[in-house]
Parts: sequence; C-alpha cells; structure tokens
Amino acid sequence: MLSSQIPEEFKDIRPYADDELPQVLAELMADEQFLQVVKQVAPDMVKKLPATLSSLQGGGGVVGSLAIQKAFFYPLVQKIVKECTSGVDLSLPEGFDRTSPHTFITNHRDIVLDSAFLSALLVDNGFPTTVEIAIGDNLLIYPWIKKLVRINKSFIVQRSLSMREMLRSSQMMSRYMHFAIAEKHENIWIAQREGRAKDSDDRTQDSLLKMMAMGGDGSIIDRLKQLHLVPMALSYEFDPCDFLKAKEFQQKRDVEGFKKSREDDLVNMKTGIFGKKGRVHFQAAPCIDSWLDSLDPDMPKTELFPLIAQHIDREIHRSYCLYPCNYIAADVLLGENVHSDYYTRDEFLSFDDYVFKRVALVDVPEPDEAFLRERILTMYANPVFNQEKAK
Repeated sequence: MLSSQIPEEFKDIRPYADDELPQVLAELMADEQFLQVVKQVAPDMVKKLPATLSSLQGGGGVVGSLAIQKAFFYPLVQKIVKECTSGVDLSLPEGFDRTSPHTFITNHRDIVLDSAFLSALLVDNGFPTTVEIAIGDNLLIYPWIKKLVRINKSFIVQRSLSMREMLRSSQMMSRYMHFAIAEKHENIWIAQREGRAKDSDDRTQDSLLKMMAMGGDGSIIDRLKQLHLVPMALSYEFDPCDFLKAKEFQQKRDVEGFKKSREDDLVNMKTGIFGKKGRVHFQAAPCIDSWLDSLDPDMPKTELFPLIAQHIDREIHRSYCLYPCNYIAADVLLGENVHSDYYTRDEFLSFDDYVFKRVALVDVPEPDEAFLRERILTMYANPVFNQEKAK
C-alpha cells in the first residue's frame, strides 16, 4: 500500500508504506551504527542488500514490505531457528481460514522473536502475508532500530504519556488496527499485556481490549469481532532471559522504585535472540468471533471486558505445549511427584543443574540464591498450573 492511501493521522506510528521503503533503506545503509550491528549478526546481508533490492524493484517498481521480509528477515529468522532452537512449529485449528486477516493475541515471552517466529511460520504455512507487529516505543533505543522495525511491519505503541495523551494515543492505535485489518488486509500480532509476564502467569489486560474497542463501528462486541481475535499460546522450552527476569525480581524487591534502563532492554533483546531456547511451539485457538456472538451485547462494560479477557486466557492456557522442565519445576515447587510421568530422572537432574547455573549468572551485589531459584522455577511451573486450571 502507498503512503497516499493511508490516513495522515497514522504517519508517525504505522509501518512504512511501500513507496517510502527505498528512501528509508538508503538511510539505514548509510548508518554506521546499524551496519556495525548487522556485520556482527548477519555479515552476508550487508553485501547482498544492494543487489537484492535492485532485483526486487524489477526495473523501477516499488519494493513491497512483504518482499523485503522474505528477502532479508525470513533468512535471518531461519538462521536463529537453526542455531538457537531445537525447532519451531505452528499448530492451527482444523479449517482455520488462512486467507482472511486476523489479530493474533498471544502470551509474551521474547521481546523480538515472538512476532518474528510467527511471521516466518505464517509464510511456511501458506498464509498470504505475515503480521503487523505492535511494539512499544520504549524498545526503540536508537533511531536505526525504529526505522528497522517499521520496515519490518511494526506499528508503534506510545508509552510514558499523560492520561490525556494516552487516551488520544490509544484511540489512534485502535483506529489504525481496524484500518490494517479492514483496508490493508494485514494480520496483526499483539501481546495480551504490556510487557512480558516475568513469572509466566499469562493474563490478558482488560485495558488492551478496551483500547481495541475504541476503533471500528457498532457495539463493543461488533468492534472486537471486526479485529477477528485469535488467542495463541507461545511455548518456549527454555527462556534465555530467565536469569535476567529473576534478577529484575530481586532488584524490584530490594531497590525501592527500581525500573529497568533502556540498556537493560537492549541486553534482554540480545539475550533473547541469541540464547538457547530448545523447542518452540505456537498453538492457535479458534477465532473468538463466534464465541463473542454468544454474549449479551447489553452486558455492562465492567463485566464484559473481564469476561472476554478470561476467555482469551483460558484458550491460551489450554493451548500451552508443556515440556519436561515445566512439569519438573511444578513438582519441585509443590514438593511432590505429581507430574513424574512426564519426565525421567535424567531430565530431572539435568534441569536441576540448569537452574543452578542460571542462578549463578545473576549479577547483583548480594544474590539471594533461594529467592532467585524460586523465581526461575515459578516461571517454568506456572504454565502447568494455569493449564490444569483451564482444563
């Protein structure tokens, strides 16, 4: 889609339009900081970029964002899959409509890779397009990062605003999401809450659903149906950032008013991307449009939004793919062998050693090893507890 076809109000938050991409790519290729990072991560990309762009343009045509994703981002994601995972896969409900746009609302594990893996999986599973990605502006630490994510079909969620500014920003973002689905025919990825659930106790924020219902037409139910929400569970066998999350728990406990810095976010992004993740599974639940039709449209908002959030949570919790480490962590916390059928003694000993080594990585002045161990175990155990309650 060209910039002239997109309402002006979205200019500062939307992904770049196809006709804007050549100029932005040229700016990135002239950014030394960006080039240094790319040379470290994917040195071949810098060498191939000019020739590949030329071939994509096909003698002067517009380079589309999807073509750029397939030419550059998809191979990079596949490289990460090969080097940093034991495989990534996607399961869809029977009869899932790949041709219609959906909003995939998911639990949030990795700052960068949740949406990146999903986009690659949609390509692999015959979807006509990938996803537009909701990303917080707190992560756009450098100008080149902001340009890069907007090339990669991200739209910006503005943070740290006043109440009045936040309301206006939420209304605009909702209108943009409805525009992306209805007019651009793009899928959307959005996390069920602001930021990652550090303890893996995944819960959908009512405020997110309220934001989504600000755009569109008709009743609240009508507006949410227009986004075609699909709950999706993301299950990483191992979280490369588990020790960083445990560290943050202790810092928040010990340091009044502690907040992560932008540099902390950058460390989390790097660790999440390049750390070992084991197996990774994405499981989509059915689109909730039909379920929304079963609700009373006159239900008070104070009851309606929590009810919808609980339904999304239940669908995500039921859809987790659980690994031996999840069951082991649950049993250690319970002090019982309730789930021992799901793991061997060797797997138990291996995971116990894993947790010991992760605790040792936490660099705080006075590490509380018992607390840190409990925090890491809880991260791995909560999906088990939530799934059991959901079923």
